[in-house]
Amino acid sequence: MATTNDIKNGSVLNIDGQLWNVIEFQHVKPGKGGAFVRTKMKNIMSGKVVDRTFNAGTKIDFAIVDRRDFQYLYKDGDGFVFMDTADYDQITIPSAIVGDAANFMLENQIATVATNEGEPLYVELPTSVILEVTYTEPGLQGDRSSAGTKPATLETGYEMQVPLFLEQGTKVKVDTRTGDYLGRVTD
Repeated sequence: MATTNDIKNGSVLNIDGQLWNVIEFQHVKPGKGGAFVRTKMKNIMSGKVVDRTFNAGTKIDFAIVDRRDFQYLYKDGDGFVFMDTADYDQITIPSAIVGDAANFMLENQIATVATNEGEPLYVELPTSVILEVTYTEPGLQGDRSSAGTKPATLETGYEMQVPLFLEQGTKVKVDTRTGDYLGRVTD
């Protein structure tokens, strides 16, 4: 068993049988009273974010989370099939666990899969990916300002807002955390 002094960003705690990912932590030593650790944690399964305070030195249970690179192969019904790049084992991860990452995944793309005791917890993509615009209304000559946006469909089927000057077939950089347009990519 570890103590609250060992908490770091990204640590995964097992609290009451649920896994919580530490987003932020702060050790506080007030002038009066005992020291404590203030944390902001996200429930890995539900995504719920809570603030929790622990007394300094309290024993807590760290969950062992294995983060490894997997290659996304294909979608199979309600699941996504990934292959471990180290030993070539294949696992199927339900779409509920993949979540919004499915909007930005292309076949053969590398993603980080976190597992606990063999059970997949979540899929983590790079912070940005490059995708091609498969459909958007044609841009008009002179639409070079960044003032307006229009809907565009990407090669994964995800729909997002892009500037008016972008055309079909253009490659764009997309933020995988928010789904926002980051810029045009030229080859």
